[in-house]
Amino acid sequence: MEQALLLRQRQPLLGKLAKPAFTVDDFYNYLFSEELNPPLGSQVHQDMTAPLSHYYIYTGHNSYLTGNQLSSDCSDVPIIKALQDGVRVIELDMWPNATKDDIDILHGRTLTSPVELIKCLRSIKEHAFSASPYPVIITLEDHLTPDLQAKVAEMVVETFGDMLYYPDTESLKEFPSPEALKERIIISTKPPKEYLEAKNVEENDDGTQEEKESDEEAWGKEVPDLQTELEYAKNDHEDVDDGVDSDDDDQKKPQSSPLEYKSLITIQAGKPKSDMSEALRVDPNKVKRLSLSEKELVKAAPSHGSDLVRFTQKNLLRIYPKGTRVNSSNYNPFIGWIHGAQMVAFNMQGYGRSLWLMHGFYKGNGGCGYVKKPDFLLEHGSDNDVFDPKADLPVKKTLKVKVYMGDGWHADFKQTHFDSYSPPDFYTRVGIAGVPADTTMKKTKAVEDNWTPVWDEEFIFPLTVPELALLRIEVHEHDKSGKDDFAGQICLPVSELRRGFRAVPLFDRKGMKFKSVRVLMRFEFV
Repeated sequence: MEQALLLRQRQPLLGKLAKPAFTVDDFYNYLFSEELNPPLGSQVHQDMTAPLSHYYIYTGHNSYLTGNQLSSDCSDVPIIKALQDGVRVIELDMWPNATKDDIDILHGRTLTSPVELIKCLRSIKEHAFSASPYPVIITLEDHLTPDLQAKVAEMVVETFGDMLYYPDTESLKEFPSPEALKERIIISTKPPKEYLEAKNVEENDDGTQEEKESDEEAWGKEVPDLQTELEYAKNDHEDVDDGVDSDDDDQKKPQSSPLEYKSLITIQAGKPKSDMSEALRVDPNKVKRLSLSEKELVKAAPSHGSDLVRFTQKNLLRIYPKGTRVNSSNYNPFIGWIHGAQMVAFNMQGYGRSLWLMHGFYKGNGGCGYVKKPDFLLEHGSDNDVFDPKADLPVKKTLKVKVYMGDGWHADFKQTHFDSYSPPDFYTRVGIAGVPADTTMKKTKAVEDNWTPVWDEEFIFPLTVPELALLRIEVHEHDKSGKDDFAGQICLPVSELRRGFRAVPLFDRKGMKFKSVRVLMRFEFV
């Protein structure tokens, strides 16, 4: 009814006594209107009263960096943008400033220029709930002396005031719910028993330079195949310690930390000391956050898959990019999601298909930054057995996608953008990102010399884990003489697709929505 009212309001009056006319053009505009005919709902619709561990949480990595991991500027600008995009976990690396009397935020042991902690905190306070009312978690990498830790505590309390949530007890038996923590700020870091000295040499994952491709190459790089990574890990026996995330215990200099700093830590964090089985042991009296690099997770998954799922039913698991991703590229997020990892941390300032998946995943549940994990990851049997991520599963649901036509490029692009002498030759790539059994990409024919292409092609996707599947849509322009041109992309959570004919908006490489470009599609479930 609301859509009908909106539509009627847009009809021009033909006269005082004439009824509004619904023309063919009006119907066409309705079909292609994202406002009136969107592919997803816009409201939070999931139960938000379960513990935090029951949700995937939109998580940033090194949130203060404006570009690459080695030499870009540190700023509060990318933090603000992330919060405006709905990111709920912001990471800050705290170091003493040059005079050792204040706190800077920077990527340690690199050439990145610092930004003051207080500036970042104030920006978080101002923008934390601009896109979502649900809690913002600040994960801190702490490289401070006790006197500076005390100063951090003072800054945090003064900046956030009543917005800050911290428990009355030293440790929690269960995390609160997103609903209970609405418009609250939460601190997560390692319990500061000692001051961590900076390492003189920081080890890379594997010493390779394979991730140092240019941004242009990163945009075109396909998402790493999850099955290939897991198979490789089975046969790879090298040490997997990344040495890039400083939640570790090396080079300690024992000192006592101020009580006021310790008391602010709601989510206590750590890294595995040695044995993965011990690190994943569930303590019935205490919850915590564990951090693993993407490589550590891939290495652990074949032998500890069920342990990871069991651990994440109660505790939080954070995954972060490996150290060789110096250009701020990202990894396949499904390696974290299928094992129940809530905080799959991404470089939000990077570009590429992996980040498109992240953007698409968190379009779910009204874009609030919290997506409820599927029931199969939260259930356990009488023998405490849980979901096995390696299990072969039957097809649970089949998605039928019909790609009808596209429009809007003529309004958003110059006439010579794709071809200097003729209209573009558009084709659509459509497929599924998800567990290995569901992952596939297909494409339509190229429609030659047409700004408003009609493809009228249908694709069928059998899904074993539809709860985690993302529908990938990309439009390209076929170039007979060289590399095909990019013309738009979007990823959508399959479980939230609205059935029927829908106007699907497209985004540019950086995740910015085109003003006019839409693809008309039909979604059906069998």
